[in-house]
Amino acid sequence: MATLSVGEPQEMEVDRRGESEESGDDETKRKSLNGEVDSLQAPSTVPEESPVDMDTITLDPDEEDVDLVHCRIGKIEGLEVLLKAKTISLRQNLIKRIENLDSLVSLKELDLYDNQIRKLENLQALTELEQLDVSFNLLRKIEGLDCLTKVKKLFLLHNKITSISNLDQLMSLQMLELGSNRIRVIENLDSLSSLESLFLGTNKITQLQNLDGLHSLTVLSIQSNRITKLEGLQNLVNLRELYLSHNGIEVMEGLENNKKLTTLDIAANRIKKIENISHLTDLKEFWMNDNQIDNWGDLDELKNAKGLETVYLERNPLQKDPQYRRKIMLALPNVRQIDATFIRF
Repeated sequence: MATLSVGEPQEMEVDRRGESEESGDDETKRKSLNGEVDSLQAPSTVPEESPVDMDTITLDPDEEDVDLVHCRIGKIEGLEVLLKAKTISLRQNLIKRIENLDSLVSLKELDLYDNQIRKLENLQALTELEQLDVSFNLLRKIEGLDCLTKVKKLFLLHNKITSISNLDQLMSLQMLELGSNRIRVIENLDSLSSLESLFLGTNKITQLQNLDGLHSLTVLSIQSNRITKLEGLQNLVNLRELYLSHNGIEVMEGLENNKKLTTLDIAANRIKKIENISHLTDLKEFWMNDNQIDNWGDLDELKNAKGLETVYLERNPLQKDPQYRRKIMLALPNVRQIDATFIRF
């Protein structure tokens, strides 16, 4: 019978997990975060469906959490009876216009994900709203949100928005999701002093800039853009998670002030050397797969991160070494996951 020698690791395949919260279902969350959302395919809208009249839907006046998902609703109407409603989900319908919401003055969450809405409008009565999701629609502009001063989470994922604008009044905003749009420039965010999470993945952004006012930011995701240089992050001293995979970055630099980073994802870029991160002693996850790393000595940059648990280095020249996994374990003995393999000692 074969025996396992002392110290020889047992390996178990695990999935690469997602990093943080996103709008939509779990599969869309994972794909959005990794820059894999199919821009030609909305989640579930079926064009052939005919809208139904709201008169055919029974509404309970005492209901606080109203679920009207995939009911083929074509127009928002008849919601006046829902005076106690705190959350309303109208996702996956056939709604073309935001309207007839003036009576919902106590509403905290409004979900319009996956409809056919072209404009943000008629929201002025929803002054208690804390979460708004209009992802997977046909929006071209951010507008009509000035009265939503209590909104903490705003999801506008997968629309046709071309610029970041008209957010100045959202002083309570903590999470902003603008992934999978047509944004080219990071701008007009200075007033969002409470913002903690910013998602700009799968846009057309070429430069990290205009982030200096976001002192509360802890999560920044700008995956799948056109960034070539790591810069503009010096004021983000509270940043804990940074996702920059699938860009064109060539040099690791500009992270001198980001000492609180626990997750650094810089996979799928053009980096040849791991450098300038020895001061990131709080790192727990380091994703550097699909780059051009060929020197084992580069791993010395990670030795000060005593809590480092996960390292992705696959599809670098280093992986061609027959002792690839063993050398990583020797260099970084605290690591518990190498690429998609969890190591149990």
